[in-house]
Formats: sequence, structure tokens, C-alpha cells
Amino acid sequence: MDWSKIPSLHALRAFEATSRLRSFSKAAVELNVTHAAIAQHVRGLEAEFGESLVFRQGRGLALTEQGKQFAQTLRTGFGEIETAVHDLRTQGETRPLNISATPAFAGQWLMPRIGDFWEKHPEILVNINPSIQLVDLARDRYDMAIRYGAGDWPNLNTKRLLHGDFCVVARPDIVAGRITDCLDDVQGIPWLLEGSMMERTALLKSVGVDLSNAQVKTFTTNELVLSAVHAGLGMSLQTGALVRSQIANGTLQNICDLAQDGLSYFVVTPKGNLHKDLKTFENWLFEMAR
Repeated sequence: MDWSKIPSLHALRAFEATSRLRSFSKAAVELNVTHAAIAQHVRGLEAEFGESLVFRQGRGLALTEQGKQFAQTLRTGFGEIETAVHDLRTQGETRPLNISATPAFAGQWLMPRIGDFWEKHPEILVNINPSIQLVDLARDRYDMAIRYGAGDWPNLNTKRLLHGDFCVVARPDIVAGRITDCLDDVQGIPWLLEGSMMERTALLKSVGVDLSNAQVKTFTTNELVLSAVHAGLGMSLQTGALVRSQIANGTLQNICDLAQDGLSYFVVTPKGNLHKDLKTFENWLFEMAR
């Protein structure tokens, strides 16, 4: 690394704090320096780059487009440094692994299996946060996320855990007496869908399902959708990985399969070597997925 090409760390810290707090004065308080020092650092960076980074807006400051891009890059870099320092300081300590997963995956796939991990590795503490919100692993201090998508998240390690093919399912008594070879055979049964999962409605449209002329009930999370399916309120489009065991034990019936190329459940971790406890948990996930 050529340090001669990098501005002073004091200036970079001053701009990062200013960009986040939108104020020279607040940045000065946070960094325990004077208002004038913060302003001088930021103006010095603008002079060095030949670009405006901030401008006055009302009683505070706003970022130019160049300032926004630079601030995001700095925040990511400082976040990685903070994580690395934290990991080194706590390397010898027992700390829980922080895992982010969607509510449906956590409730339908992970929790029925997590007892096996606890039995095999009682010394490793695991905190599971079920949320539909995408997290920044470094900023939000998560060790791992399990996410559904194409696996193309930048600056992260991604490994396919489970393939993401879909199937339409319902409680067996909802389709009793019907031949269920295709979706035409289940017309009139309400659809239960998660409101934010637009790719699922697009998939249904691509196979000829006109939801505008169907009964549709929407829910805020897929976990609620699955609860409604188990309650016999209708049928739903689900990833096969989440409902395969319930189809096998007869609590749900598979009406038909719908392939969706490229989408899967992925294990997502920061770049670099994994902490030994995290590596143990990752290995266990892939054992369960076989």
C-alpha cells in the first residue's frame, strides 16, 4: 500500500463523522476536537480531490454525489477495521455467533434442526435474528446471514446452501377430492402470499395465474403465510426447502412444482477467514442441507 497517496487519517475521520452527523459541530464533539479543525480537514480533502463534498443546507450540511460515494466507501472501510479490531480483542473470549436469517427460513428450516447443533456443540452460543431486513454484516456486527436470492452480493463470500425451486402447497383437506396435476385443478382456492415477495407473483403470472381474478390474501412475512396455510386458509407458493419435511410427513400437500432458475438460499459471510466457531456452524449447516 502506498500511504503517500492516502489523505491523513484525521481528515478521513473528520469527513466520515461530518457525513454521518451532517454537522461540523457535532463531528467536532464526537471526535473531541474544535469545529474549526473539522472544517479545515473537510475543506482540505475538497482541495486535494478538486471536488466539493459537502454544502450548506438550512442549518446543517448535505453531501454532494461525490461526497455520498466517498462517505459510503469510508464507512465500509472503517466498519471492516472496527470488526477486525473487535474480533482480535474478543478472539479468546466466548461470545455468541450473531446469525441473520429470514423469518420463514429461521422458523421452518433452521429451528427444527438447531437442537442437533446445540447437542453437538454446547460450548458455541448462537443468536439467531429472524428479519426480512437486509443487514450490513460489518456495520451491524453479524457473523453470517442466510439469504434468498441470486447470490450476487458484492464484497461478501456466498455459498449456495439450498436450491430455491418453488412448489404450491396447501393443507391436504383443502384439496381433498380434487385431482391436483396442475394449477388449473385448484382454481377457486384462495392464494396466500407475502406482500413484499414480488418475484413470487411474477412467477405465478409467468405460468398463467391471473391473480387479479383470484382470491388473494397478503401477509407481512412468509412466516405468517405458512401459519395461514397450516390453518387451512388457502394455498401458497413456497420454496421447496422450507416445506419439504412437512410434505413428507403429510401436514402439507404438494400441488405442483414450479422451477425458478438461479435463485437459492445462500450462506453469506464477510470476506476473509472465518472464526473457528463460525466455521463449525457453517459446516454444520451444509451437513444438514445434504
